[in-house]
Amino acid sequence: MLKQAVKDTVFFYGHKHISAKHPTTFEITKEDYLTPKGDCIIGINSSKSCYDLLPEVKNSLKNDNVEVVLTIVVDKEIFKVFAKGSSKLILFDKKSIVVRKSDYICPRTLAIKSTASAKDFPRNLIKLLQKRDSEGMMIIEVLPLF
Repeated sequence: MLKQAVKDTVFFYGHKHISAKHPTTFEITKEDYLTPKGDCIIGINSSKSCYDLLPEVKNSLKNDNVEVVLTIVVDKEIFKVFAKGSSKLILFDKKSIVVRKSDYICPRTLAIKSTASAKDFPRNLIKLLQKRDSEGMMIIEVLPLF
């Protein structure tokens, strides 16, 4: 049982092909390129994948009784997404982090039952991420449910 909140931060960059139109997921990847088909991707060249997260965060995410608060910051734009952890999470992918509205789980899944997918992100934030050399940050907070 998680007794207190744990936190990790992932840094990433934007790309001209970021469209953020996917209806069920959003993704941040360590890959350094993006094609127009990657409509769930909101950031590339990330500092971490699921595999790289702090051990205490990974352990806390693997719990059915936690809420996950994801705060995405780009310049002065801030967007919060709420999701759930799961005892079924694997968190072993070495390239990316995916947040899902569904309860589908694979090694890339960070959290499930999300309140937002890529298409739900504010367009002002996405426009910033489409600029060359734009920088973003995602703060991952895992909170116990009481």
